[in-house]
Amino acid sequence: MFSFINIFRLVAFLEGVSYILLLFIATPIKYFLGDPQYVKLLGMPHGLLFVAYVAFAFMLKKDFNWNSKQFATVLLASIIPFGTFYIDRKYLKLVK
Repeated sequence: MFSFINIFRLVAFLEGVSYILLLFIATPIKYFLGDPQYVKLLGMPHGLLFVAYVAFAFMLKKDFNWNSKQFATVLLASIIPFGTFYIDRKYLKLVK
C-alpha cells in the first residue's frame, strides 16, 4: 500500500539515481564530448525529485521523530552522491 513513507523512499531512490546519472554520465558527456543534451534531459527531473525529497523530509520529520542533527543529515544527503541510499538504509528501511 502507498503511504507517505513509501513514497518518500521511492522519491529518495529516484533522486539518488538521477543525481548519479547527472554527475557521472551526463556532465562528463557534456564537458568531454560537447553534448549538453543529457544534462538538459536529466536536469529537470532531478530538480523536481530534489524538491520532492526535501518537501517529504519536512513533512515526515515529526513522524520519524528526527532531532536536528538527524534531520540535517537527511537534508544533506540529498546533495551528496549516494547519500539518499544511505538515508534509506539507516533511517527509512526500518519503518514498514
